[in-house]
Amino acid sequence: MPEPRATRRGLLGLAAAASLGGCGFRPMYAPEGRSATPDYEERVTRELAAVQVALQGERTGQLFRRALQEKLNPRGTGVAARYEIRTGLTIAADPLGFRRDGTLSRVRYNGAAPWTLVVLGTPPVALTAGRARSFESYDVLDNQFFASDFAQEEAIRRLIEILSDDIVTRLALYFRSQPAG
Repeated sequence: MPEPRATRRGLLGLAAAASLGGCGFRPMYAPEGRSATPDYEERVTRELAAVQVALQGERTGQLFRRALQEKLNPRGTGVAARYEIRTGLTIAADPLGFRRDGTLSRVRYNGAAPWTLVVLGTPPVALTAGRARSFESYDVLDNQFFASDFAQEEAIRRLIEILSDDIVTRLALYFRSQPAG
């Protein structure tokens, strides 16, 4: 005989899952009014894979470009490019905390990435655009320069990941809202 507590948890889990439909929850890759189908999910994935990322300058721009490429086409399939995403990346540092001697103890990076999705062609036609924004911070350690440098690089890496995730999610929502074909 099942334990009453386990049965109660199972029933609560089923009730919670059943109530998600009432709150407006639906999978991103599912068509309107229907559950997700492999064909529909594959169409959005194919459209994302057909987006090429424009070249970026500087080291952080190149890291940002690579993060976008890996998220848009994680399988590395050879899909012909039909779209191009043109992005910019601005990262600014703000001091957040100071020690008694006036040296920094915490730094926050604010990142902004305006982007435009265009159809490749002559002339290119803009389909949608947006701006991703986020921030990330790190502690500046006392007398541990290598650790502080590593913390700074990791903060920038995390910021780039957050911004690229936001852009890819918005692109997926755009392609999801477009009719098939």
